[in-house]
Amino acid sequence: MSSQAAPVAHSSFYTAMRILPEKQREGMFAVYGFCREVDDIADDRGPATAAERLAKLEKWRADIASIFAGRAPPHLAVLADVTRGFQLKQEDFNAVIDGMAMDAKQDIRAPDWATLDLYCDRVASAVGRLSVRIFRLPEEPGVALAHHLGRALQLTNILRDIDEDASIGRLYLPREALTAAGVMTDEPLTATADPRLAGACVEVAARAHEHFEKAQSFMVGAPRAAVKAPRLMAAAYGSILDRMQKEGFAPPRRRAKASRLRLLGALLRYGIL
Repeated sequence: MSSQAAPVAHSSFYTAMRILPEKQREGMFAVYGFCREVDDIADDRGPATAAERLAKLEKWRADIASIFAGRAPPHLAVLADVTRGFQLKQEDFNAVIDGMAMDAKQDIRAPDWATLDLYCDRVASAVGRLSVRIFRLPEEPGVALAHHLGRALQLTNILRDIDEDASIGRLYLPREALTAAGVMTDEPLTATADPRLAGACVEVAARAHEHFEKAQSFMVGAPRAAVKAPRLMAAAYGSILDRMQKEGFAPPRRRAKASRLRLLGALLRYGIL
């Protein structure tokens, strides 16, 4: 992983990270670089087999173990420094790898709610747990914020990327919600073309809103400086969720983008500018 790895300049993540002090910003970029590396392995649609993708992820698990054993390989020196400086936890890195392994092993198609929640915890809330330590949030409220905001962001991602995911053979909407809506197939392209899919999306959106609200309750009582970036992420993704609900989830769907006005409002409201 390159020490220069950084998010795309126009992404909501990049905007949120720019407001951090230098050391925290560098720490988040290092964690982001790790996440991008393992995500790219899980999403490799080229000649790599599932077994090869899983082997690459296990190599990352071994590299993370080396960091915590004090034997970081040279190319992970920056991540090792960040891990030590912010007291990041090995179990959270491993949880992210476990989540990527769920995608690498086979295409996820209509998981039950419990499996989807586990997936969200691994690929999003675990990243949040790494992040809140970089933000210097106290342990208990920080972990709770990561739990809810991570799930809110990931469920919003799932709704935003329905068609993109279907094009590569994945369907993350939960089986129970699909069945309740009358969608009886887990074949991604067939399911996403069914207008009844909108009913399943409404249920997922409702859960995302619940998590946003609970995340907000933890941010209200947190040190103001420590939650500037999470507030901005919540504003960006909350605006995406609101826009999707306003436009509806029936096909054809447009890929929603964050509202610049909502982002500016958050920047002003929380004293970020």
